[in-house]
Amino acid sequence: MSRYRLLPAPEQVAELLEHCAQARFVWNLACEQHAHWRPGRAAAPGYNEQARQLTEARAEFAWLRAGSVTVQQQALRDFAHAMSSFFRGIHRRPSWRKAGRDEGFRQVGVKPEHVQRLNRRYGRVLVPKVGWVRFRWSRAVPEGVKSYRVTCDRAGRWHVAFAAIPDPIPGPGNGQTVGLDRGIAVSAALSTGELLVVAGFSQGERRRLRRLQRRLARCARGSNRRARVKAAIARVKARVTERRKDWVEKISTDLARRFDLIRVEDLDIRGMTRSAKGTVERPGRNVGQKAGLNRGILANGWGLLVARLQHKAAGRVRKVRAAYTSQQCSACGHIAPENRQSQAVFRCVACGFACHADVNAARNIAAGRAVTARGALQPLGGAVNREPHLATSAP
Repeated sequence: MSRYRLLPAPEQVAELLEHCAQARFVWNLACEQHAHWRPGRAAAPGYNEQARQLTEARAEFAWLRAGSVTVQQQALRDFAHAMSSFFRGIHRRPSWRKAGRDEGFRQVGVKPEHVQRLNRRYGRVLVPKVGWVRFRWSRAVPEGVKSYRVTCDRAGRWHVAFAAIPDPIPGPGNGQTVGLDRGIAVSAALSTGELLVVAGFSQGERRRLRRLQRRLARCARGSNRRARVKAAIARVKARVTERRKDWVEKISTDLARRFDLIRVEDLDIRGMTRSAKGTVERPGRNVGQKAGLNRGILANGWGLLVARLQHKAAGRVRKVRAAYTSQQCSACGHIAPENRQSQAVFRCVACGFACHADVNAARNIAAGRAVTARGALQPLGGAVNREPHLATSAP
């Protein structure tokens, strides 16, 4: 996706929001139909049946008929694709979309003349039922785009993203391998010794965010004042999100250009960031500490960094087992919990090797994890009575 800042006129904002509302309405109807399915009942309607029902609904309701049929049909296609991904086990089940949070729609059948450049800074795109909408021409629009998606975030900013699959970055051909260890205090540590930290909230932004959150707690629900405070909070958080995305893009591009093979830990981030609050019958323990850990993991962009690496260095990213990478000495292979003396200090109790703990873990990741035929972890030298094997890793 190539995303650009959309600059609609005030009268166009209302029309774009109407498109978003209709796409969300159609999505929620499709979601509700599938939610009613139970074992023993007939199968939930697929895209073809739902498209036929949409035609009947447009004939009956004038407000739905006034909108773009393409936008509404694409919402059904997006839902069908989401259900297919859910059944294949690569995404969670599609859920209900909410106004103010899920604002967006997709348009297909885009022709070259539907995207025009006005001058050095601005271009315009043709949106059905809305007309020409200007956007910031921050870089060249990919050639041959057939569709785009218009979205509005919680901070009230509009964007248009043209669907295009960029070519992967070719490897340098130097045969070098790098290990990447992701953490909280250090966002990414490389086996080369580099420590990379994503920029988060500044002190001023933290103070402003706390003031706004206290002000939000005093606002009456549903009031205009509460809506303004929520928008101000969203703007503060949006700046931090953009910094994190910018950092991920720069680091992933740099790694894809410098190394032929990139090894990362195989982490279940969704499971690691699951809430620990439990239930009423079985409440969780250390809920506050776990919530802080979850925020730290998400703020460092663990998943986004690996995803962008897989896009840019396609076929050159390997995932290795994460077990004991922080406890194993990268020099002699000795594994002991005492080796990790603190968050940043690693000192091997066997050979005395010392370095930054995250760099040591990154070096273990770069070397790959050696396991025996029975799956027992062994030092880098291997077991004396069995042949060591390199752990299989998915690209």
